Amino acid sequence: MPDEDELEQLRQERMEELRERQQGEAEEEAAQRQQQEAEAQKQAILRQYLTDGARKRLNTVKMSRPEHGEQVEQQILALAQSGRLGDQIDEGQMKEILSEMSPDSQSFDIRRR
Repeated sequence: MPDEDELEQLRQERMEELRERQQGEAEEEAAQRQQQEAEAQKQAILRQYLTDGARKRLNTVKMSRPEHGEQVEQQILALAQSGRLGDQIDEGQMKEILSEMSPDSQSFDIRRR
């Protein structure tokens, strides 16, 4: 049967483990909160600089090709933050941006003989 010193040492070790776990969870919550704030800020900037049609088109692209949509968002955010976007981007301009930033796709010409 363990004596009092061993029990106290086990209690201390357990308390230290709990403190470390709580600290890790607090840090994780803070990082998650910071990420949510950054996402909210990004969405606010996009709402400011994109018309409804352009935003819908970008969301459609993000659903089909998420990495491409993220690249376009980052490009628009960079332009907005550098002050190079004067007015809102409409759907036509969004089409141009998307076509400029899309990777070159091969076109296939099918000819019947």
